[in-house]
Amino acid sequence: MTFPARSRRDFLTGRPPEGALRILPPGASERSIRSCTGCGACAEACPTQVIAIRSGVAVVDFGQGECIFCGRCAERCPEPVFAAGAARGFAHHAVVGESCLAFNRVDCQACRDSCAAGAIRFRPRPGGPFVPELDADACTGCGACIGLCPAAAIAMTARRGEAAHA
Repeated sequence: MTFPARSRRDFLTGRPPEGALRILPPGASERSIRSCTGCGACAEACPTQVIAIRSGVAVVDFGQGECIFCGRCAERCPEPVFAAGAARGFAHHAVVGESCLAFNRVDCQACRDSCAAGAIRFRPRPGGPFVPELDADACTGCGACIGLCPAAAIAMTARRGEAAHA
């Protein structure tokens, strides 16, 4: 997987790279997000502050933290943006890119330590540090691994097949 090019300005201002996956709050879909008025009630209710209003729509920014699937965003939203009950996962999962320190012979397992779902494991390899293996089916897409990665090597990608239409 290749990551979208990111300018220094975008990196420093926290703007996602062009072509990056737009991550919606749990329980929201591309169809339902059209009802979003950008009022910010969901962002105010989020205890981890990962929901932001960008271009008048609620999105998730994992650079701020992780989603704990508490459902407060859905409870506070006055519009029909969220499916009944908070989702327990996203329509995306994490992927580990080539800039991962372990792939570059530096021992790091920060992502594994942050993954409550146990979706990231490290496999031994001869002559070097263990390398990450991500179980996409076990990944909830919470984003806990993203902000902790010292190499910014983790991104999200859309799930394939039926899960992406949830």
